[in-house]
Amino acid sequence: FFFFKQKTAYEISACLVGSEMCIRDRYMGKVFYIMFQRSLVRYFSSAKRGYGGRSVVIVAGKRTPIGSFQGKLSKISPIEYASLTVKKTLESINLQPNLVDEVILGNVISAGLKQNPARQVSIAAGIPKDRPCTNVNKVCASGMKSIIFGSQSIALGDNNTVVAGGFEGMSHAPFYLLNHRKGFAYGHEQLVDGLLYDGLTDAYSNVPMGICGEKCATDFNLDRKTQDDYCIMAYERLISATKEGRFREQIIPVPLNKGKEEFTEDEEISRYKPEKIPQLRPVFKPDGTITAGNASKLNDGACCVIVMAEDQARELGLKPLARIISYADAEVDPMDFPIAPANAVKKCLERASLGIKDIDFHEINEAFSVVPLANAKLLNIDLNRINVNSGGVALGHPIGMSGARITLSLAHILRQNNAKYGIASICNGGGGASAILLENIQ
Repeated sequence: FFFFKQKTAYEISACLVGSEMCIRDRYMGKVFYIMFQRSLVRYFSSAKRGYGGRSVVIVAGKRTPIGSFQGKLSKISPIEYASLTVKKTLESINLQPNLVDEVILGNVISAGLKQNPARQVSIAAGIPKDRPCTNVNKVCASGMKSIIFGSQSIALGDNNTVVAGGFEGMSHAPFYLLNHRKGFAYGHEQLVDGLLYDGLTDAYSNVPMGICGEKCATDFNLDRKTQDDYCIMAYERLISATKEGRFREQIIPVPLNKGKEEFTEDEEISRYKPEKIPQLRPVFKPDGTITAGNASKLNDGACCVIVMAEDQARELGLKPLARIISYADAEVDPMDFPIAPANAVKKCLERASLGIKDIDFHEINEAFSVVPLANAKLLNIDLNRINVNSGGVALGHPIGMSGARITLSLAHILRQNNAKYGIASICNGGGGASAILLENIQ
């Protein structure tokens, strides 16, 4: 009784079958037990991920070009370019909207966008009105968490096909009059920037997220030059990836000015002036190291990823971009949020029974240059395997979109390099992070 009480169901099964073989051949029984146990460990590690044996794949993904703050995408509603992204993603694989079971989208600064922005996007994209829609706010990890939620619902058998992703119109974030509802008898009232207040300020210490980045820089001895060098590398990677067409399959053109012009290329690339990067002043501390150059930018954009049960994809004759192997969330002290991805990555690897050396490429969201630099140290990763097509420092960081964008980017990077495994990870305000592990099944 004590022996069986300490064992899981699959170990008991292995013991029983192995014991029967032991009666006939003690050596073969022992070999069988070991082989059977190992195979079931691999199987149940998938069950532990939440899949219960049901495989989930990404069958399509598209994104807008990323717009600069008060740039080209600021001319239209975030709902408009997000719904266009969903519609074009469905059309890219000829998937009928009525096959979508649920829509889950990340969006952080929802003030001023009206009720449930995800629902508005779904209806505008032509998805039937009886399909449930959920808006996710996990700050910068919102877009990735929406993919994780969709994957879990498919793994559990609740859905077959989920539209996931995220969008953000940082240019559209409103200003608040926080106490105006109570009325003011006399004196001035202060306008509060909703973008800074709800998106870019630590809720616990009430300091900008950049102060947390400065702490990370100090903790990991990441000086100004190291961060500026990373920034320049990020822009050079972006220029190279754009010239070589590595984003071509991802980006959809966005019509502007009533269709008179099209927005087709990430906007930040045109603002790159390498000679000015070392001259920029620190933003968050007089003696700090983080500048407007080596930090991510304020941006607008949308990204859609369609996740589907692999058996459903097979029935529909669709060729998946990647298989979702595992995912994880992690939390650290809010002030240390830049290093939370390392913990999420470790959990992701553990759930997949893989090691860091099994991973060919990483996408680590660049909230600041210190984020990939610090996590590369923690995980012992070569920078040549991180954000090879650039990241938020050069591309920009629409906070509700980025988690989905780096997931989609990773799927394409694996295919472009004929690689097998990759992990995308992203930190979020409050001390959190999410990570997702993909397998190339091309």
